[in-house]
Amino acid sequence: MKIPGGGALQKQLMRQMEKFQQDLDAAQKELDELRVEAAAGGGAVTAVANGSGELTELRISPEAVDPEDVEMLQDLVLAAVREALQKARQVQEEKLGDLTGGLGIPGLR
Repeated sequence: MKIPGGGALQKQLMRQMEKFQQDLDAAQKELDELRVEAAAGGGAVTAVANGSGELTELRISPEAVDPEDVEMLQDLVLAAVREALQKARQVQEEKLGDLTGGLGIPGLR
């Protein structure tokens, strides 16, 4: 069964999909370049992640290194990393949610 004007509709859908892909690629590039930072222990440990959720940097102040209390340093590192990755997820949801919100694709909001 042929739909009248179906070829034009198909072309329009293809253009929309191409635009969506371009927008999605641009958003992903922006996320890759974005940096979010989180600190723990009053700045003793700082974790930096990109907007794609990859940990890119971890800074530990020399004052935070106490051989007598390794557990505290471990806790500070975990807290900073978790917060940085949570911030990255929030940025992803905000950035990609605008693009994918109306698609109804699971996992894409």
